[in-house]
Amino acid sequence: MTINEIQDEVIEEFSDFTDWMDKYQLLIDLGNEQQPLDPKYKTESNLIDGCQSRVWLQADYKDGKIVFTAESDALIVKGIIALLIRVLSGHTPQEILDADLYFIDKIGLKDHLSPTRSNGLLAMIKQMRMYALAFKAKYE
Repeated sequence: MTINEIQDEVIEEFSDFTDWMDKYQLLIDLGNEQQPLDPKYKTESNLIDGCQSRVWLQADYKDGKIVFTAESDALIVKGIIALLIRVLSGHTPQEILDADLYFIDKIGLKDHLSPTRSNGLLAMIKQMRMYALAFKAKYE
């Protein structure tokens, strides 16, 4: 699936709910469904700067695509990073760099996050794009 097809799927899932408490619950569920990050990746260098809670992001380059894994110590943040991984993981560096992450606005995520969480969301996206840039420079 393309990044946009996955984003459309996410938008559809969130459109089933009108109440933001239900959407937060969906985020928490997504975070809880995520595989725990291997403890060896919970390092200082994998912590994302700019997040209020602790978020570890690991990126691996496999067969021309980037595979992201992550974990957070905050439930909603864990759900947000799970969503970003779902949308961006398994794509080429160029696809990630070219992606317009419109699902964030379409599901109303930015409007319902505190300013610190919004900054954290931007920091997560920035870090994922930095990995894409690094892998592109190294392998393409």
